[in-house]
Amino acid sequence: MADDHPYMLANERDGIVYVSGAPGLDAENRPLQGDREALDAALNRVADRLAAIGLGLEHVVKTTYFVTDVTMRDAANAQYVERFPEPRPARTFVAVQAVPYGARVAIEAVAHR
Repeated sequence: MADDHPYMLANERDGIVYVSGAPGLDAENRPLQGDREALDAALNRVADRLAAIGLGLEHVVKTTYFVTDVTMRDAANAQYVERFPEPRPARTFVAVQAVPYGARVAIEAVAHR
């Protein structure tokens, strides 16, 4: 995965932060195969992008999960309960044919400062 992107990984406008889709990859940018491992890696990338601008997952108001296997929903629900404080963000869960870099999931988020 290239470090250079023709877009911002997180972009803030008027206190609203838009986080680009973060894929579920390991430290060497290889796709993770386990549902929970892939989901956690993707959400960790979202958290890292937010932390870079002084925010955390508690600031997230909306996520979109792009998954290559809709059966990941149960693991995503468990992750939501564990990782997001109440009130939890709204979420859209979309099954797609493929995710960039061969990942099984990518998560994008909207946060509010």
